Amino acid sequence: MLGALFPTAHDRRLIPQARLTGPMPWVIAVMLFLTLLASAAALALGSAADQVNADLAGRATVQIVNADADIRQRQADAAQAVLRSDRAVAAVTRVSDAEVRSLLSPWLGSGALSEDIPLPSLIDVNFRAKADPATLRRLRDALGQAAPDARIDAHGQWLRPVFDLIGTLRWLAIALVALLALASIASVMLSARSSFAAHAETIDIMHLLGSTHAQIARLFQRRIALDAALGALIACLLAAPVLWLLGQAAARLDSGLVSAGSFGPLDWLLLATVPIAGIALAVVTARMAVLGALRKKL
Repeated sequence: MLGALFPTAHDRRLIPQARLTGPMPWVIAVMLFLTLLASAAALALGSAADQVNADLAGRATVQIVNADADIRQRQADAAQAVLRSDRAVAAVTRVSDAEVRSLLSPWLGSGALSEDIPLPSLIDVNFRAKADPATLRRLRDALGQAAPDARIDAHGQWLRPVFDLIGTLRWLAIALVALLALASIASVMLSARSSFAAHAETIDIMHLLGSTHAQIARLFQRRIALDAALGALIACLLAAPVLWLLGQAAARLDSGLVSAGSFGPLDWLLLATVPIAGIALAVVTARMAVLGALRKKL
C-alpha cells in the first residue's frame, strides 16, 4: 500500500528526489499552513455563531419606560402577569433597579445615575423554545393592552448585524480555503510538468522498454506524495502552536462570543483531515498532469 504512494529505491534512481532541498515541500507546507489557519477560522466562526444564536434565540427582554414610578411599577406587574400566563414562556425574572444602575454605570458613569433619574423597568424572559416571530407578535399585542409602555426585544435581534458579519467572515475563510486549494493544484501541476520535461529522455526509454502511461505516472505521483507528506508535516508542526496560542489569547479575553468559538472533537477531526486531503489532492493532480503530458507527447 505504501509502495503505491512513496518511491522505492529503484524509482528514486529513475526520478531522483530533491527532498527538502527542493522548493515543492516548502510550497506545499506554506499552502497547507495557510489552509489550516483559514479552516480553523471558518470552524471557529461557525461554532461561535451557532452557539451564541442558540443561547439567545430563546431569550428576550421587556422594557417599560415611563417617568412616573408608580405607573411604571403597575405596568411592570401587569406585564409579568401576562408573560407568566403565556404558554411559550418558561421563566420571567424582574431586573432590580440596582442591577439596572450597575448595567448603565459603565456607559453613563456612576455619578450621572442619581436616585432622581427615572430608570426603565426590565424583565428578562426565557422561552421554552426558540422565540419565533409569531410568538413575539402575540406577546407584543398582549403587553400592549396590559402595559402600553412595554416593549419586548428578542436578544437575537440585537446581535443580528454581528451574526451577519460572522457569516460573511466565515464564507470569506471558506473562499480562502478554496483559493489555496487552487493555488496548490497549480503549483503541483507546474512541478509535475517541469519534472516530466526534465526526465523526457528517461520516459522515452521506458516507453521503448514497454512501460505504460500508468506506470510512468505512478513514478511522478509517488515523488509528489513524498513532497506533499513532508510539506504536510511541516505545516502541522507550524500550525499546531499557532492555533494553541490563539486559543489561549482568546480564552484570556473572557468574552462569551469568543469563548463560544472554541473547538470541539469534531472540529479537531475536520482539521486533521486537511493535511490528508492536501496530500491526496497533490497526488491526484500530479497523476492527471503527467498523464495529460504523456498523451500529448506520445
